[in-house]
Amino acid sequence: MIQRIQSVFLLLLALAMLSVLALPLWHKIDGLTNQELTLTAFGFEAKGLQLPANMGPIWVIGLLALTSAAVAIYEIFQFRNRLKQLLLGSVNLLLITATLGAAFYFSTKGEQLLNLKLEGKAQAGFYLPTLGLLLNLLANRFIRRDEQLVRSADRLR
Repeated sequence: MIQRIQSVFLLLLALAMLSVLALPLWHKIDGLTNQELTLTAFGFEAKGLQLPANMGPIWVIGLLALTSAAVAIYEIFQFRNRLKQLLLGSVNLLLITATLGAAFYFSTKGEQLLNLKLEGKAQAGFYLPTLGLLLNLLANRFIRRDEQLVRSADRLR
């Protein structure tokens, strides 16, 4: 059924991953030169700085986050097949981990563009995939608990 607690966790997971698309992931300011660099899910936004052309496919962060949100929403409606839900939860774990890895990789590339002595700061969007991992873990735990309950009820028949 859709009103189970794991459905709430999966919906919150989808909202967290969609928020990654809207919020900045990383930000760095050089106070001396007034240069700013912000990493979003789809690219770098620079003020007072010319970005090199070979920054790589930064849009991968947004694609991974969007795919993870779509898998979570699809997983909600697979409540009749708990084993498929667990499989989708495992796929979502990989997608969220890849999102975190890509965000970390491109923030490291951004660190090298401005003054190396200053450190950039991770913004709210950088931490949301971690929240997504926790929500995915909780959803999978409750899905597994439901599956065990159904199997124990089948044994009693």
